[in-house]
Amino acid sequence: MSTTPLVDGIRFAFGTLTVLPVEVTRWDRDAARSGMLSAPLAGLVVGLCAAALGGALTLLGAGALLAAVASVAVPAALTRGLHLDGLADVADGLGSGKPAEDALRIMKQSDIGPFGVVVLVLTLLAQIAVLAQLYAESWHRGALAAAVSAVTARLALTFASRTGVPAARPEGLGAAVAETVPVRAALIAGAVVVAVTAAFSLPGAIAVVLACGAAELLLRRCVNRFGGVTGDVFGAVAEVAATASLVALAV
Repeated sequence: MSTTPLVDGIRFAFGTLTVLPVEVTRWDRDAARSGMLSAPLAGLVVGLCAAALGGALTLLGAGALLAAVASVAVPAALTRGLHLDGLADVADGLGSGKPAEDALRIMKQSDIGPFGVVVLVLTLLAQIAVLAQLYAESWHRGALAAAVSAVTARLALTFASRTGVPAARPEGLGAAVAETVPVRAALIAGAVVVAVTAAFSLPGAIAVVLACGAAELLLRRCVNRFGGVTGDVFGAVAEVAATASLVALAV
């Protein structure tokens, strides 16, 4: 049965960015382009799941810390921890100080080195600390932050897929989506996310902008260091954007 490019893109986004049972019917560049433009939508679903669990635990009388842990665990579970794994691998690659090819080889290894462990632990602690603070203030502030964080993480992937940002390897998910999104389309997607977020929370919209800026800094560093993006870089960019948005909301 034939489908529209939008449907193919949504399937691509959910099939590659979540563990939800969505069948990806097309893997070509057009589907990848539409899929990466649809990434914030996948983030919204992930974020709403995280917000629902954290908010429910708070309303049921659980402490803010437990609600925060739950809200951090949901995105990790719905992505099989791939973004967190990417963050750890990129930390090891950047921290190795080795040439690009050697650094990429380190990132492909299944184990996690000391740089990856430290960055992973600190990132998770930061996310939990901020969400615990916001849930302690009110359940809806914590829930909103969880949703904004997930959407922002996927919006950063849209920007990372724009033209002008090459793939570091000829194979892998990074190569499949690299340079598929026109810059203008990425900016429009970003404007839509910021506008919708502002309708619910002006601080949330500001957090989206600041977090995407932080993700862009990491993206440029990785492109300069590795020669382009990989699947691990996409994961790291998403986690940095998620964490930065939470920190922005906290301060």
